[in-house]
Amino acid sequence: MSRHIPLIALSTASVISIGGTRLSTIAIPWLVLTTTGSPVLTGLVGFAEMLPYVLAKALGGPLIDRLSARRICIWSDALSTMAVVLVPVLFWLGLLSLWTLLPAVALIGVLRAPSDAAKQALVPDIARIGAVSLERVTGVMGASDRLAGTLGAASAGALIALLGPAPALLANAAAFGLSGLVVALGVPRHLATAPKPDVATSYRAEFVDGWRVLSQDPVLRSLVIMIAITNLFDQAYAMVMLPVWVQSAGLDVSWVGILLATFSAGAIAGAGIAAAIGERLPRLLLYTLGFICAGPLAFTVFALNLPLPAILSALVIGGLSAGFINPILGAILFERIPGPMVGRVTALVGAVAWALMPFGGLYAGLLIDQWGIAAALGVSASLYLLAALSPLIVPSFRQMQRRPLPQA
Repeated sequence: MSRHIPLIALSTASVISIGGTRLSTIAIPWLVLTTTGSPVLTGLVGFAEMLPYVLAKALGGPLIDRLSARRICIWSDALSTMAVVLVPVLFWLGLLSLWTLLPAVALIGVLRAPSDAAKQALVPDIARIGAVSLERVTGVMGASDRLAGTLGAASAGALIALLGPAPALLANAAAFGLSGLVVALGVPRHLATAPKPDVATSYRAEFVDGWRVLSQDPVLRSLVIMIAITNLFDQAYAMVMLPVWVQSAGLDVSWVGILLATFSAGAIAGAGIAAAIGERLPRLLLYTLGFICAGPLAFTVFALNLPLPAILSALVIGGLSAGFINPILGAILFERIPGPMVGRVTALVGAVAWALMPFGGLYAGLLIDQWGIAAALGVSASLYLLAALSPLIVPSFRQMQRRPLPQA
């Protein structure tokens, strides 16, 4: 097997699964918003998916280290396929309502989380197999994520307009199945065997050990707190604010996809640059600028209701800057986490960083109900900017320098 095949397989699986997920993140909110007209109920559906997702991601970390990331990827993607199919089936049976949709999306969240965490946990092994630097691998994965966002968002609007929000989710289900198949065929089987610990430990002890690594590392601790805050606003934007803005501007659902795809297209370029020359670039500066352009800039152009060409230009700039963030984050994580604990610690990092996301849709819905979409976007842009500037103020962020990759 070529040493680059595992990286190609993992990045391809990420493109497929994340692209399918992006379709559902457009289809489900649009379904609720157009049937109920309520931003608050739209946010409630987002809460119902994200809270189980966060909990499952946190609790699944020790299982990744015990059972192997490869095995968790394959099984979680297979089960997610069946869970997503449930929504269109309920629709065709005439049983789809808000109260059947809520448990369905909760199940999707529970099953999707372990796969997302496991794909990230595979990165250090993939870097070693390919003899490639962490910045390059995380840059490729970041570009793959952004490509998935572009393709998923661009196709989502057309599929939703053609088939309707619920039937369009069949594409998401197919994506999960194909993602698991790609991992099964392209990632070496020896990665399916988790390393045996020197001393037998309990699930609780392994979870606590992972939490100790995260909580006692000042850089990881600062990163996850900051990202948890910015993710709250990102979720509020993607789940509720953007669909409401599109609807209030008199545009159809395809524009939700176009706007998200424009941002992701810029991010592909940024992640590609990070993969090519990220090892030579200043981490702290790019990380901070990335967040400033990705969040506050994008929110502000919508709040000011600028013409569409200006909005699209701002989204390209924001996406280009944001493309550097995930490669930097990924490299820092894998430099600072002991090899045998990658699964549980990366899962915890992901869970804590996403801990506020379940509340993003509710936050946006309540804010829009009270003050309207323009004010909601403006307030969120200001709060986002404060969080984005924190790396320049909090001393621990200055320890983001490169470290050797821990041994497996």
